[in-house]
Amino acid sequence: MSGGFLDQIFLRAKEWLLSPLAGAPDWLIQIVSSLINISGVLGVFLTLFALISVLERKILGRMQNRYGPNRVGPFGLFQPVADGIKMLIKEDVVPARADKVVHFFAPILVAATAILTLGVIPYGRNMTPFAIDGGILFFFAVGSTTELAVFMAGWGSNNKFSMLGAMRAIAQMVSYELPLLITTLPVVMIVGSLSPDAIVAAQDGYSFGILPHWFVTTPWGAAAFILFFVSGLVESNRTPFDVPEGESEIVAGHMTEYSGFKYATFFMAEYFGMFAISGLAATLFLGGWHSPIAALNSAHSRRSNHELRLEIHASDGVHLYRRCRRLALPGARSGRLALVADSDRNRLSHAFAPP
Repeated sequence: MSGGFLDQIFLRAKEWLLSPLAGAPDWLIQIVSSLINISGVLGVFLTLFALISVLERKILGRMQNRYGPNRVGPFGLFQPVADGIKMLIKEDVVPARADKVVHFFAPILVAATAILTLGVIPYGRNMTPFAIDGGILFFFAVGSTTELAVFMAGWGSNNKFSMLGAMRAIAQMVSYELPLLITTLPVVMIVGSLSPDAIVAAQDGYSFGILPHWFVTTPWGAAAFILFFVSGLVESNRTPFDVPEGESEIVAGHMTEYSGFKYATFFMAEYFGMFAISGLAATLFLGGWHSPIAALNSAHSRRSNHELRLEIHASDGVHLYRRCRRLALPGARSGRLALVADSDRNRLSHAFAPP
């Protein structure tokens, strides 16, 4: 099995799932394609959330001279399943004087924000769920709504402890969101694009076949990465910046009046936010899907013979570079080609006769 097939195995699987819709309208193919992308992202990160949560609990247990979860399943690996069932059947307690609408939508908004940011991260070559030209801008624009969701949780609970915890969390996140934005500016200025795929493509290549051309290997990139890492810890509310919850002071912060599955949604969104920040750090500074050493590139696929590049020179002198992938769709008329733009994934098909 070739390295090229392994590198694009998920893309091949998606093409196989879409093959029965070859003769369907474009709008239907776009909807089904988007649903496949969403299902893939949710499936992968829900699984990671379950595994990382139990792994973290085990590591913390060892640090505190105890075993951690070890009762459900082999080595306690099924503990997240038991926790999920417990949260689903647990009573959802809402304070009598709470704003029930705001109280209900706060965990939904914080989870939706984290999931949307995961959609613009490039996980591999041609494997960005929703590739848009302003992906970095979209990431921060959507991510900034987390403060609104936290405020909704504190305000909707109608509880002084929840409100104090929410305000402290918002103050921390807003304070470090500006440094997080500033650390991305050097990368955007060097590349000249807000597209995550373009940023990853700019970090291709190696010096002496060993040192990758990652931005973190440059002096300005290393300094920006350190600041980004610290700011990312703050935005994710991880140690030592986990003071907004303050269990010893204000119970559980803005989540004080939440129980059952709503509380689990906040917990899941926190992990999704960590995944998103980590993915953005890898995209901006660690070369994205490029291997750390050139010798490992044998596992990556080379440019296939059914791929091409389109160079469009606009009349105003702006050079628009867009790589497209040529698909031979089953049922298509002979001598016709379907071009699917990787830059926006909007399934706009252009038919033309071969030379």
